[in-house]
Amino acid sequence: MPLLNRRYWFPLLIILGAVPAIAQEANFGQLKLASGFDKITAVVSGYTSGSYSLSSIANTDRYRRPCVGYGAPNPDHILVLENDFPKLALQVDSGGKDTTLVIRGPDKNTIRCNFGTNDSQDARIEDSDWKAGRYEIWVGSMKSGQRLNYRLSAQ
Repeated sequence: MPLLNRRYWFPLLIILGAVPAIAQEANFGQLKLASGFDKITAVVSGYTSGSYSLSSIANTDRYRRPCVGYGAPNPDHILVLENDFPKLALQVDSGGKDTTLVIRGPDKNTIRCNFGTNDSQDARIEDSDWKAGRYEIWVGSMKSGQRLNYRLSAQ
């Protein structure tokens, strides 16, 4: 009987280890957008936290911009686009604190990153060619473990 238990132990560990990678649930709210969405209601809230380096998701995005900051290992929000968007912007509003954004597309290979600038410390990503599907969004801070309340809006 002990041999039988060892025989099934390894596959069980592999299955349990894969669960977090398969079920990337969001820490906070979900945004679901279709063409002509109401920009007033396309807002979710959350807070930055954690010491997970967001560069672990990707070092750079599709434009070779660096992916920086710290957050939680799981995405903070899920963005569901019901159809393709030729242009879309996501804006963090933390009251001018130093925030970062990392967005992973439905194909898991399309990465968009940005961080606050001297003009506005709040991160913003404005881009074209957003394909329909499920996007994972991380909102981070430049300091590990820093908690910043924010609102994330689609425009």
